[in-house]
Amino acid sequence: MPWVRGLVVVGLAAGLGLAGPVVVAGAGDRAGVGVAQDVPLRDLAAERGVRIGSAATVEELRDGEYAAVSAREFDMLTPGNDMKWDATEPARGVFSFERGDAVVEAARAAGQQVRGHTLVWHSQLPGWLTEGDFSAVELDGIMRHHIAEVAGHYRGEVYAWDVVNEPFNEDGSLRDTLWTRAFGVDYVATALRAAREADPGAKLYVNDYNVEGLNAKSDALYELARDLVAAGVPLDGVGLQGHLIVGAVPGGIRENIERFAALGLDVAITELDIRMGLPVTAEKLATQAEDYRAVVEACLAVSRCVSVTTWGFTDRYSWIPDHFPGEGAALLFDEDLRPKPAYDAVHQAFGGGGAPVEGCRVGYRVTHSWSTGFSGEVVVTNVSGRPVSGWILEWDFPSGQRIDHGWNAVFSQEGTAVRARDEGWNATIGVGGSVTVGFTARHAGSNEAPVSFRLNSAGCDG
Repeated sequence: MPWVRGLVVVGLAAGLGLAGPVVVAGAGDRAGVGVAQDVPLRDLAAERGVRIGSAATVEELRDGEYAAVSAREFDMLTPGNDMKWDATEPARGVFSFERGDAVVEAARAAGQQVRGHTLVWHSQLPGWLTEGDFSAVELDGIMRHHIAEVAGHYRGEVYAWDVVNEPFNEDGSLRDTLWTRAFGVDYVATALRAAREADPGAKLYVNDYNVEGLNAKSDALYELARDLVAAGVPLDGVGLQGHLIVGAVPGGIRENIERFAALGLDVAITELDIRMGLPVTAEKLATQAEDYRAVVEACLAVSRCVSVTTWGFTDRYSWIPDHFPGEGAALLFDEDLRPKPAYDAVHQAFGGGGAPVEGCRVGYRVTHSWSTGFSGEVVVTNVSGRPVSGWILEWDFPSGQRIDHGWNAVFSQEGTAVRARDEGWNATIGVGGSVTVGFTARHAGSNEAPVSFRLNSAGCDG
C-alpha cells in the first residue's frame, strides 16, 4: 500500500488549508483535458459490468485538469491517504473527516463510487497508537472504536472498504505488526465483523500486494479467505493490489482470481501500476501496454472480478519515483495528462478501439481476382511518434463488396462498413512499424478500391 506522493498530514483540517473548494468536473461536464478517445474508460467498463477506478487525494483533485480527466475516465475513486488512520484519528478519540469528506464530495459530483481505504493496517498509524503501551484488551477497544467511527461516518457513502490491509509477508507468514502481536490472525475477523456492524451495506475486503499470481503469499491469502468464509465471517471479497514491473507481470493471474471466485468472493484489482526503469523508451511503453492489457483481460475473464483500480492515473502524481529511485512512468497518462499506449491497451481490453493515432499510412491492393471475387491486402504503417497498442482498422467498400474470410485480424462487416481488429499477437505497431491484413471477398461486377481508411478512428494517408 503506497504512500501517495506529495501528501503530509500535519494536523487537523483547520490547519490543512481545506477551506477552499475542490475543483471537479461533474458527470454532465466531462469534456476532459488531454484525453484522445471519444468513449471514456468508465463507459466501456460499465458495458462489461465492472468498475474502473483510480486513487486520488484532495491535493490532486484541486488540479482542475486532473479532476476533469478523472471524472471523465473513471467511475470510482479510492482516497489515497485521506481515510487512513493517521488522517482520520490523529489523536486518540479525536476524529477528522474533512479530507475524506472532500474526496467523497468530489466523487459524488463526478458520478463516481468511493472505495474506502483503509481501516486496519500496520502502516501510517499515528504516534499515539504506535508508541502507546496498550494491553490487548485496550487495543481491541481502540480498533473497534476506530472502525465504528470511520466506517460509521461514511455509512452509505462508500461502495466497499479495504478493511484489513497487507496482513502477510512474502513467504506467506503472518506479518509481525501491532495487531498480530496482540491478537494473531484473529484481528482480521474482528475487524471485518466491526466493519459490517458499522456499515452493513458496504462490501468488505482484505487487500494485499504481490498476491496477483500464484505464490506462497497468495496461497496464504486464499487460505485465510477460505477459513473466514467457512467461519461465517463477513468477507465479501479480496483485493489484489497490482504494483507490478514492466515485463515481469506474473503468470496465473486469471487462475488466482478464479480460485477466490470459487469461494463465493468478489475480486478487485485495487492499486494497479506497472513501473519501468527510466528513461522511458517506445519499447518499454509497448511492453507496459501489453502488461496492462494482460491484467485487465485476466479480470474480465472471470465474472466475479468486479473492478480495476489504478493507483493514480497520471505520472504527474505517481508515488513510484519517491520509493523506487530510477523507476517511474507507471500509469496510463503521462505527466502532461496525455494518454499512453497503456491507456490504449486498457481501452481496447474493455472493448474500445484504443486512442486515435497521430499519424498513419495505408497501402491497399488487390492481390488476386476472379469473375466474382478477389483477394485483398492492406498494409498499415504507424508514422506517429509513439507506438500503437491495440488497433481497429475501418474502411467502406464503395461497390458493396463483401468479405468472406480474413487473416491477421478479426473482421466484421455491416453493409459497406468493414472493421478489422487486431488478433492480440499483432496488437502493437511500433513507431515506423507496419501490420498487414488480408482477406477474400465477393463483388457483383465492380471492384473499386476504398477511398479512405481509419485507424482507431483517425484518418490515414493513402
